[in-house]
Formats: sequence, C-alpha cells, structure tokens
Amino acid sequence: MPIKVETIGYNHDQETVSRPQGYPLFHWLQTVRGEGRIVIGGRRESLPENSGILLFPNEEHAYARTAERWETIYLTFGGEAAAEIVNSLEMTNSAIYYWEAGTGFAQMLPDTLAQLEREEDRFGLNASAKAYHFLIMLRKYGRQHKSSGISRNLGKLSPLTDWLERHYGNPGIGLAEMAECLGVSVRMLNMLFRETYGITPYNYLLHLRIQKGKELLTGNRKLTVKSVAGLTGFRDASHFIATFRRIVGMSPERFRKLFRPEF
Repeated sequence: MPIKVETIGYNHDQETVSRPQGYPLFHWLQTVRGEGRIVIGGRRESLPENSGILLFPNEEHAYARTAERWETIYLTFGGEAAAEIVNSLEMTNSAIYYWEAGTGFAQMLPDTLAQLEREEDRFGLNASAKAYHFLIMLRKYGRQHKSSGISRNLGKLSPLTDWLERHYGNPGIGLAEMAECLGVSVRMLNMLFRETYGITPYNYLLHLRIQKGKELLTGNRKLTVKSVAGLTGFRDASHFIATFRRIVGMSPERFRKLFRPEF
C-alpha cells in the first residue's frame, strides 16, 4: 500500500510525551478539546482547538497539556510512497495547521476512527485510502498561520471555486475568466487567493485539475493518460504529464500503479 496506517486513536486525557529521537513514521496529532503545547525545533507552540501538527519521521519533539484537560486524536502512517505523497501535497516539513471552525475538517479523523473500528481489516486498504483523503483535506483546509479573514475570503471565493469544480475541464479558463466569474479585477483575484490559499488562482486551478486527474487515473483504468489530460483541461498529454510530475512528484502512470496495482 502506498500509505500504510500504523495507528489511529483517541486520547481522552493526553499524557506528556518526550521523544528525543522523534517518531519513526509520520505522526499527526490533533487537539479535540482543551489545549496543549509542543516543543519542536527549539520552539514552543500552542495546540488549541481547531489545530494539529504533522510531525515528520525522526524529528525530536515533546508535548504536554496546558489546560486542565487535553483531548487529542492521532494518526501515524508510513508506506512505500508516504514521503512522495506528503511532498506532492507541498508538505515539506513538520508544521502546525489551523482551520476555521465549522468546515467539518475537525471531525474527519473521529469519523474515520469510528468507521475503522467497525471493520475487520482496520489497517488495510480502506484505512490507506482514508489516510490519503485526510491528507488531501488537510492540504485544502489547513493553514500554517491564523487569520481571522480566511473565513470571510472563503465566502467571497466560493462562487468561483464552485464554478471551477464544474468547469475545470475547459482548457480556455484563465485569469480573466476567473476574475469575470467573481466580478473582481485580476489584481484583487490574486490577492484573495494568496491570502486564503497561499497560492495564485492559476496554481489553484492546476492543483484542482491534477486532483481530478488522480481521481480519473485510479477510478477508471481504461482511460488513457491522454484521455485524462483532455478531461481535466490540459491541451495535450505532455503538458499534463509534466505538470503532474511537478506537483505530485511522480508520473501519472506510476501514481496509477501505486494506488491501483495490477494483480
């Protein structure tokens, strides 16, 4: 499996942890209620509600509660392609992520844990797929800084992002079309995307197209790479392959093989 879940669990009263040698796998730690503190890279950082930290393997860290009670949920994972996948999502180092309350992201892991507890093969292929989906949602909703304006900007951008979900396959979409859809200038469009997502509108569209390409590659093996390129808004297969390799860190065919291996 490209991502192999080692553990997933809930701590109703998180104990103090010190790991001078780090943890051997990727480790996600999320505050459910209360607040904690983590020391990493010589820095002390708070972990309040609606935040969590993705720790890279073998990185020294320690954490403890700072409130009367600190409830956490955790996920640890490895696998032959785990590092490639994390890197493809532009997560290149251990970092704390924050998200807006009400997005539903905070409930993802608790819901996943409840679902896996009902399955016989708790850490099998289904767990791998859920871990991958969790990382995608973390990339979508997580921010490495707090900003009271993010929620407001998301509301402003939602008509455009909804429109892009329906029209990403149109190769004629550019900055002018996106700005017109939202009724703002190109300059304002760029500012809103950089403040909200940390990337340009064009890069957002590219990432959306690549994400849709991943879904097609793994969902329908009969589709050729050229067909997937056309369906996701790329004018030719070579542009799709080059963009996919740059963003994901591997070719479309390798990605397809990792997630839907031949038996």
